[in-house]
Amino acid sequence: MQWYALLVLAVALERGAELVVARRNAAWTLARAGVEHGRGHYPVMVALHTGLLACCLLEPVLADRPFLPAVGWPMLALVVLAQGLRWWCVTTLGRYWNTRVIVVPGARLVGAGPYRFLRHPNYVAVVVEVAALPLVHSAWLTATAFTVANAALLTVRVRCENTALAQAEPA
Repeated sequence: MQWYALLVLAVALERGAELVVARRNAAWTLARAGVEHGRGHYPVMVALHTGLLACCLLEPVLADRPFLPAVGWPMLALVVLAQGLRWWCVTTLGRYWNTRVIVVPGARLVGAGPYRFLRHPNYVAVVVEVAALPLVHSAWLTATAFTVANAALLTVRVRCENTALAQAEPA
């Protein structure tokens, strides 16, 4: 369980790094007349991701969940791949990447990197991570509950982002 706690801590630290990048990028985009959309759902997203990390630590202890190698190792691989995809998105979008929906009017959509294949690859990384991280240590209740909650949140988030991007696209 100690190594799993270190994994969850590493994911939490990665999230902290994301927030540092996001704050820097928000300042840059807002200085270029960027417009933020969907402020109302952002605190829900923060709470969901914080709750996920907490429950990843709590469920294996409180429910005495074992590490099951046949499930745990493949899920760990998915968590690592999700982090790689997330940072591919971050580096591809550069200063336009953010944890918030901030759009600079007239900016062109990025069509490089993973965006060549998917409109929202970062959310693919999020979906995989939310499902896989708890399952690394058999926290199936956490995986189920947060996957359902994340699906509801992403429905709102993707709709918000698509609307914001459509409004800001150059003619």
